[in-house]
Amino acid sequence: MMLRISVLGVLASVAAFAAGPATFNKDVLPILQKNCQVCHRPGEVAPMSFLTYEDVRPWAKAMKNAVLTNKMPPWFADNRYGHFTNDRKLTDAEVKALSEWADNGAPEGDVKDRPKAIAFREGWNITPDIVVEMPNEVHLPATGDVDYQYVLVKTNFKEDMWASAAELRPGNRKVVHHMRAYVLPPGSHYVDGAVPGVPFIMKDLAARAVMTGDAQDMSREILTKWNPGLNEQTFDSYNAAKFIPKGSDIVFEIHYTTNGKPATDKSKVGIQLAKVPPKLRYFTSDSLINLGFVIKPGDANSEVRQEVIVQDDVQLVWLQPHMHMRGKDMEIRAYYPSGESETLLKAKFDFNWQLGYEEAKPITIPKGTHLFAITHFDNSANNKFNPDPKAEVRFGFQSWEEMSVGFFSVITDAKLDPKKLFTTVPEAQVRAAN
Repeated sequence: MMLRISVLGVLASVAAFAAGPATFNKDVLPILQKNCQVCHRPGEVAPMSFLTYEDVRPWAKAMKNAVLTNKMPPWFADNRYGHFTNDRKLTDAEVKALSEWADNGAPEGDVKDRPKAIAFREGWNITPDIVVEMPNEVHLPATGDVDYQYVLVKTNFKEDMWASAAELRPGNRKVVHHMRAYVLPPGSHYVDGAVPGVPFIMKDLAARAVMTGDAQDMSREILTKWNPGLNEQTFDSYNAAKFIPKGSDIVFEIHYTTNGKPATDKSKVGIQLAKVPPKLRYFTSDSLINLGFVIKPGDANSEVRQEVIVQDDVQLVWLQPHMHMRGKDMEIRAYYPSGESETLLKAKFDFNWQLGYEEAKPITIPKGTHLFAITHFDNSANNKFNPDPKAEVRFGFQSWEEMSVGFFSVITDAKLDPKKLFTTVPEAQVRAAN
């Protein structure tokens, strides 16, 4: 047995020697094309390009460190739960190749080994039929915190429309941290009093009334989102689309961060229309939310829970945890009417990379299922991102406050009213996390 192991070891060494050291063209570039270039290219969110050898060579050692510490590519889901099509987590072999390449002087290798370049699109990643742009620039100070800015854009669409895809494009990526675009149907009171085109701040009481279902404002719908790690969103994979009623307007919600210089931003959203009315509606919900939590000063592992009941059969296709600077992790479970339960997602949270998780295939969520989320926060001094470990923290829209939201998207019969799909479980009745 020992002789056999020795022989196998020699053969492995010979094979490795014959293959030669890792090179950029043969070993590294295919990994970057598959996992990194979607962000690491001109005009996208990453601060450096990884398209060419000349681009990448100066970052060889930093890249090695990033992949060995699992900082890059950003992926926070526990792989024991769920299967996601956008998983960019590297294999052990890919990590080894990147590390050995850096250790061996980061050689370029033979040009004949170089794979064909990916033909990325410039600008829009979709083909928008409609572009809605903020009519005026938002002016930002050089330093300090900036309240979430909301901008109402009057569009008054002349007919009902179905969106097969949508994409937000920040006007100034240096200061836009993340943003959303809402469809505001006729009759909504979500932004009562707003002057079209003029940035305003959402008052907490009004926002809470909306999110708890008061004031008839739950009719608004998230059209699409943008944040580091989340670009365009498509809705037509299952013959589905998002509904935009006739007469609707668009509301931008933008979180800005200052960068030491006065800045301006003028962002926009593109909408790609479905060619024919779909049979299924794609709907994104923020109903899995807790508004009444309190995080005590110094608490390193504060737990928050929330729960909703699904009122009709749906297909779950997308999940995204959302917290702020103190967020640690979130677990989302389904408790089915059959008595069975399943963890749909268990993921760490990074405020700088707020990933969405695309289901590899739709998950059937029958009527009566309870969707349940457990969130943990670190309000201690050990959290280097903590704005103030001595503060008692409650729900709020600003990054120094907190949120506990499990965004999720479902596909349903196009004729169903999504406002009636989910019922919030009162906080006192939310199940224990066990």
